[in-house]
Amino acid sequence: MQVPYPKSFRKLLFVGFSLVALPLLIALVNNAVSIDRLADKSRHAVYGAVQATESSRALAESITNEERVARQYLVLGDPALLEGLASAHEQFLKAARALAQLPLSARQREQLDDILARESAIYFETITQNPRTAPEGVRAEKTEAMAGEFANLAKEGRAILATSNEVIAREVAALQELAGRAQNIVLWQLLALVPAAVILVVGFSLVLARPVRQLDEGIRKLGNADFESPIAVSGPQDLEYLGRQLDWLRQRLAVVEEQKSRFLRHVSHELKTPLTALREGSELLADESAGPLTSEQREVVGILRNNSIELRKLIENLLNYSAVQFQKGTLSTKPIKIRDVIKRVAADQKLAMIAKDLKLKLICPDFVLQADEEKLRVTLDNLLSNAIRFSPRGGIVSIIARRNGVDAVVEVMDQGPGIDGEDRGRIFDPFYQGRQTAAAPVSGTGLGLSIAREHVLSHGGTIEVVDEKGVGAHFRVTMPLVQQELAA
Repeated sequence: MQVPYPKSFRKLLFVGFSLVALPLLIALVNNAVSIDRLADKSRHAVYGAVQATESSRALAESITNEERVARQYLVLGDPALLEGLASAHEQFLKAARALAQLPLSARQREQLDDILARESAIYFETITQNPRTAPEGVRAEKTEAMAGEFANLAKEGRAILATSNEVIAREVAALQELAGRAQNIVLWQLLALVPAAVILVVGFSLVLARPVRQLDEGIRKLGNADFESPIAVSGPQDLEYLGRQLDWLRQRLAVVEEQKSRFLRHVSHELKTPLTALREGSELLADESAGPLTSEQREVVGILRNNSIELRKLIENLLNYSAVQFQKGTLSTKPIKIRDVIKRVAADQKLAMIAKDLKLKLICPDFVLQADEEKLRVTLDNLLSNAIRFSPRGGIVSIIARRNGVDAVVEVMDQGPGIDGEDRGRIFDPFYQGRQTAAAPVSGTGLGLSIAREHVLSHGGTIEVVDEKGVGAHFRVTMPLVQQELAA
């Protein structure tokens, strides 16, 4: 199923980050609303509790004050105390009105109405009396009765305060319950949204990684000279456009590679015809078929002969390298005994080893691998030829083959000067020759190791230079085994 992508990579990133941040933003907004609601309710609850407490305390204090002034009036009978009693009564009414404006419960309102009615009755009964005309016993009796009434009023006022404290306790409990619910909601939101955000991050990472991975695969194919497989990138339009540009580059490189190979084949073939004539002429002159030669003439003929041999080898290597490039992905594999291939290569190089008085050290058990026999032979022949060319006279060339799990490993070592550290990164490049020079009449072309690498890579193997002190050049070839060992 084709995933609907935004038109540009930048828009895709924006959409991805937006979707990842959206659940977290929702959680933050929801938590902010819950906290604001809790804070508002807490503020109202605390404000109401404080107001109720202050009003209840003011009511109780006004009752006490009014009782004190009323006692003085009933005892002394001074009319001037009536103004103080009226002032205390107004203070009581003011406290009662302030308390009545608060959100009281039904019980508290009943208590407040009862206190107002009883206080009003006591007040009017007190101001209508004349203590001076009343007998002493009656005055004392009325004073005690009034004091009892005011004591009951004060008790009921304290009951309202106690009820307010109970209401405050209930409000606090309700706030604690609300806070607990808010905490649980936040916790469940985190448990739900964090995995959702992680899933979105992983999902968009995969969506973003897919076209990048396709681009990486395409670049790797171009780097490995695989110009046959088309490069396709699915994703935002700008990345798809980049993929089309890479595929265009692949096609152009394929054309250039074909032109290069054709040029090498044509030039090499055209050079062989005049070279054959030069070689035959130099051979005839060296054999003195055209007459005897002086020592100076023999030297010139020797130079011509050696250079014609070098030129022929260069052309043959060019043809071989061109063939390798043309048939890079073509393998004709079959089960082969690697020991037989190594012996055949050693036999082909026997004369070159005799000429330099070299000895061959061969360690190879008899096992089988699935490979292209000719390409394997060319690989080993190039490595052995390279070792012979750089070995000192009277030295030893070693070939060690072994099985290593599912791989076959072949190592070729000589006792020459080795490979300079600065040359190792380019030793397998075509036409590259290192800083070390071989003591041979014919110099190399720089194609042998390149051809060997192409053949090894076509088998899915590796070839590398091993860094080992006390040994000259040390090459290691690793190729996969695909068949069990044959009986001898």
